[in-house]
Amino acid sequence: MNPDASNASSEPIAGETVRHGTGVNSTRAFPTTACPTHLDPFVLFERFYIDPDDGFPMHPHRGFEIVSYMLEGGMDHEDSLGVSHTATPGEAMHITAGKGIRHSELPANGAGCSGLQLWVNLPREEKDREPNYADAAADDLPTLEEDGATITTVVGGGSPLEPTTELTYHDVRVTDDWTWTLPDGWTGFLYGVSGTGTVDGHEFEKGDVFPLTESRSVVLESERGNETETETESELRVVAVAGRPNDEEIRQQGPFVL
Repeated sequence: MNPDASNASSEPIAGETVRHGTGVNSTRAFPTTACPTHLDPFVLFERFYIDPDDGFPMHPHRGFEIVSYMLEGGMDHEDSLGVSHTATPGEAMHITAGKGIRHSELPANGAGCSGLQLWVNLPREEKDREPNYADAAADDLPTLEEDGATITTVVGGGSPLEPTTELTYHDVRVTDDWTWTLPDGWTGFLYGVSGTGTVDGHEFEKGDVFPLTESRSVVLESERGNETETETESELRVVAVAGRPNDEEIRQQGPFVL
């Protein structure tokens, strides 16, 4: 049993608004009041909204990895490795903080931005590894059509991003019925990006999270919509994330995971 997720819910949970010290608002999936545990190997997951005059000035991280995936606008990234990059919608960035890295995340071109950020714990023997950075353009991330869904792979087969911890991360646009199966022994979650629908028969919408700590299949269904709804409004968009647990306690202290 994953020690950090033993109390995870089997039903969708509404995300919680978190306000960061710089004035940035996020809708956090976990850990929150309603979902207080980490989901080994995952430390946290949230959707961030950065207004034009806000952002994350240069700050440190240590002991984990970060996967950022842009949804709207652009975000300027700079770090202590000398990297400077602007991430745009559909683009992903991967940072291995390892023994220590500093970086900033600020809205680009005087406009706000929004995206998703995942923190992944590094196993104990990897926490002092050298820091690293990589990114992937939208065209680098493979997209395929399945029955009931269009799936873009952010991390996993075909993606150039290769975190230390074995995991998969998919951006899924559910157009009808689609089934997601959690691999044996893995932990995972679904997070609502936009639209409405159901997960295992439960209502599911933007900002909701559905944690999974036992291997099984989950059926997602998009809201069919009516004649006044657009295709985008009736389409359920989620991210489906799964990873192999490290079976180690996750000890987070602010920007550090010890």
